[in-house]
Amino acid sequence: MSFQPPFVRAAGKATLLIVQTGSTLPRIRARFGDFPHWFRISLGLAREEVDVVRADLGEKLPATIAHAGVIVTGSPAMVSERERWSEDAAAWLRGAIDAGVPVLGVCYGHQLLAHALGGRVDYHPAGREIGTVTIERQRAANDDALLGGAPARFPAHVSHQQSVLELPREATLLASSAHDPHHAVRYAPNVWGLQFHPEFSVEIMHGYLAARRPALKGDCSTDCCSARANRPTPLARTLLRRFREIAVRRR
Repeated sequence: MSFQPPFVRAAGKATLLIVQTGSTLPRIRARFGDFPHWFRISLGLAREEVDVVRADLGEKLPATIAHAGVIVTGSPAMVSERERWSEDAAAWLRGAIDAGVPVLGVCYGHQLLAHALGGRVDYHPAGREIGTVTIERQRAANDDALLGGAPARFPAHVSHQQSVLELPREATLLASSAHDPHHAVRYAPNVWGLQFHPEFSVEIMHGYLAARRPALKGDCSTDCCSARANRPTPLARTLLRRFREIAVRRR
């Protein structure tokens, strides 16, 4: 995909564009649907208010965007593999950011934003982080439009092997966990990345824990996720609706 400026905004009915970068595990998908459905429900949007582009399947991302904002999903793929579709999506994201489009990347989407803007993404040296962990808000988040007003500590669901190991030069760290220092990052005005999954429900998290159970004993070398009993994460899910409100206000 070659992206040619200018990247322009246009009027449209759909509120958000979801850039899907992969699909959940088949057993989970059969019970709960796929990533775009989880985001739509958490955002409180009707079907007609969300458009979905399957970037991982080679679907073309728009040069003219008619949406208030963009959400980039998680994926079983790895950013460090630099697949063609992923590199094309990274280039597209740079154009969207330059055009002032609000963007929220989650898990793979968070890592893809970091990579697109000059950061470094790779496997976390301490292994996998999975379960419900405590996220600690940093001082820089006090006046942030997305995380400002959030508690100093709050639970969130996580499932990832790769992380943002080095932030882009202009990024601002907003929140961390004991395992991963880069759990919430502001990459540009109105552009955020979340390593944790605000779209996960307790039941979905249970599904991931069950699916990953054979790997857990030898795949997490720190004690940060030793207590894997998960619990509701209402604050994390609230961040999605806050992003929607930010995007709509800027439209």
